[in-house]
Amino acid sequence: MNKLQNPKIAVIGLGYVGLPLAVEFGKKYPTVGFDINSNRVKEVQDGYDHTLEVEDNNLKEVIESDLLSVKSNGKGLYCTTAVGDIEDFNFYIVTVPTPTDKNKRPVLTPLIKASESIGKVLKKGDYVVYESTVYPGVTEDECVPVLEKVSGLKMNEDFFVGYSPERINPGDKERTVTKILKVTSGSTPEAAEVIDNLYKEVITAGTHKAASIKVAEAAKVIENSQRDINIAFVNELAKIFNKLDIDTHAVLEAAGTKWNFLPFKPGLVGGHCIGVDPYYLAQKAQEAGYHPEIILSGRRLNDDMGKYVAGEVVKLMMKRSLPVLGSNVLMLGITFKENCPDIRNTRAIDVYEELRSYNIDVDVYDPWANAEEVKDEFGITPISNITDKQYHSVILTVAHKEFLEIDLRSILVEEGVLYDVKGVLPIHNIDARL
Repeated sequence: MNKLQNPKIAVIGLGYVGLPLAVEFGKKYPTVGFDINSNRVKEVQDGYDHTLEVEDNNLKEVIESDLLSVKSNGKGLYCTTAVGDIEDFNFYIVTVPTPTDKNKRPVLTPLIKASESIGKVLKKGDYVVYESTVYPGVTEDECVPVLEKVSGLKMNEDFFVGYSPERINPGDKERTVTKILKVTSGSTPEAAEVIDNLYKEVITAGTHKAASIKVAEAAKVIENSQRDINIAFVNELAKIFNKLDIDTHAVLEAAGTKWNFLPFKPGLVGGHCIGVDPYYLAQKAQEAGYHPEIILSGRRLNDDMGKYVAGEVVKLMMKRSLPVLGSNVLMLGITFKENCPDIRNTRAIDVYEELRSYNIDVDVYDPWANAEEVKDEFGITPISNITDKQYHSVILTVAHKEFLEIDLRSILVEEGVLYDVKGVLPIHNIDARL
């Protein structure tokens, strides 16, 4: 069985994906976490994770105060912004973001920058594994040339490369990083086995060794594209059934009694994965000369759901002779999913912006979101708590557990509209749901 002798792990990128992985490796091996965000590095070194993916006590158990302690103890995690601190390590894992630009095209800049940093310290016998979501071919066609150029070394002669797609589910405390089966791959059969064996040391759910790096890349990007398309289907159903005055959730509940019916629900599709990955696959397909019909139509439909929700609320207000211009609306939730502070690519912002286009005054309340991040990202100052202010409409956009305990009718004007995007409120208490 091929194993890396004396593994020393360097995780590049300490976000939702990188930090939990670095913590797990740090429990067994000397591990360093590298990030260009000095505030993030200081926060983690102080034993706190604002993403809430790693509990403070678990983080403090593995964090070491300096690099020397990690090396001498043979395990532990030290986080840094200095590239020089990762030069003595031999297994590099890249977990940086892979966003899209305003035209929905993949942005590989973080990956290229990370590859440049690793290239500066890359040595013979080292391994570099990418976890960031990409389209098939990025690892070998885009990242490896950067590693080779900066280091002066050659892949499969001097160093080896792999791809092991991240499967973090932000906010999920049941399916944590060690409990989700990991797909692995390598640039040679031997490298694939080394990489697979090392991941097996921390991933208790086991691993699946893919046939090639491109297969592993493709597997990741279709996982989320499949979910995106299925949600787009039920979103379209919601639009149809709303016109027919049929409760979509009741229809799905009835259909769900069939053993092979897939349990998807309508909603706003955001986040860094489902709302982004399909564009990566579409880009590669178009480069190959194929225009992906279903993938892009699903994306268009899901991207328009925020406008649709806002429009439905406005129509309900007008039917009840409530004012629209200058009205007060409360939006509950700005994160991309429930019980999670992540605001990346949240589509709740689409509801907000569409409401504002009607000159509606919109308050946003979200006890999970960081108010400074929301202000910096969207120019919105969320309210810190719900007062006795009366609203013409309340829209539940995110199903945070705190919202289920609020008497929402008490803050609505007479005939005010309560709209449930997530379908979690008692049906007898709401006016409409998606």
